[in-house]
Amino acid sequence: MENTVTATDDCQWIKGTFHITTDKTVLDIPAIHRYLTRSTWAAGIDEQTVRDSVEHSLNFGLFDGEKQIGFARFITDYATFAYLCDVYVLEEYQGKNLGGWLVECCQSHPVCARLRRMMLFTTTAPWLYEKFGYEPVNRPDYAWAITRPDIYLKKDDLKNEA
Repeated sequence: MENTVTATDDCQWIKGTFHITTDKTVLDIPAIHRYLTRSTWAAGIDEQTVRDSVEHSLNFGLFDGEKQIGFARFITDYATFAYLCDVYVLEEYQGKNLGGWLVECCQSHPVCARLRRMMLFTTTAPWLYEKFGYEPVNRPDYAWAITRPDIYLKKDDLKNEA
């Protein structure tokens, strides 16, 4: 029988005082929420939505000692497809190649070896993802999406109207 890594198997990478883990039980959800709610792609996201997304993803927490300083996650079926999203490194830790290391660790996870397709959407760091083999799709009638960029902000508007 083939030995495969599952969603319940934790992986870890270490680089000096920094480490990356896929153990979702050590993730600092409030810290992830604080970053995502001010990001360009998830502005206004509520903490419960962050908790739900972490619960159903392959997560990569980046830590300096015990402090969570970055995050990334794959939404995946663990067999054929993964969508890389919510990738960040706190501003005070940028410029140390930690973002590149985070993406490298994501790509080196054993699940990725068997995936037929991995995708991401970015407006902020295409130069980073190109280094790991990602290419723009830019083909007519190939990739399609329903995009609601302000969905979390509109949720607040609906609450205020009630």
